[in-house]
Amino acid sequence: MPEAVLTQPERVAVARLQAMLELLPTALDRELAPGGLTSFEFTLLEALAEADGRRLRLSALAARTNATLARLSRVVTALERKGFVERAACPADARATNAVLTDDGMTAYRQSRRLHADAVRSLVLDGLDDGDVDELARLTFAVLTRLDPQARFGVTAEGRSCAADPGGGDEAPVCAADPAPAGGGS
Repeated sequence: MPEAVLTQPERVAVARLQAMLELLPTALDRELAPGGLTSFEFTLLEALAEADGRRLRLSALAARTNATLARLSRVVTALERKGFVERAACPADARATNAVLTDDGMTAYRQSRRLHADAVRSLVLDGLDDGDVDELARLTFAVLTRLDPQARFGVTAEGRSCAADPGGGDEAPVCAADPAPAGGGS
């Protein structure tokens, strides 16, 4: 049986994807530096800004950002030092801790949104026409649905909640800071 190898076009496509995935976070960090945030910190603040009550359970925030709890804890600690995030006990589950976006954190997020948008446009979107942007969205969605079959990320949910129960249940979240699955819960 012949050895299964990638074709040259497949190798080029995957190599370009890997290079982009390696280079983009550092480039975004560089562009967001004047705002005092890294791209990952911006992503965390954005997730909290969009959450009900500007709070999420740390485990839900880790899942949404594909971070380990250890990495998330380090970054949340750094954001706490800046006064952008506070930790709070989850009233519905004493074992859980929530990350809560402070007013200063919301201000930092709002002030960094322009920097982030400008960076994304200059690094990714400039030079692409509307059809290219649609194609990029289609292609990345096709890959992401294979990498994220549980649809933990909102961009892969396609109509489902970011925290949709992988088992398909409609249970309410255990903690009020956890998003409810689509079509159920509170």
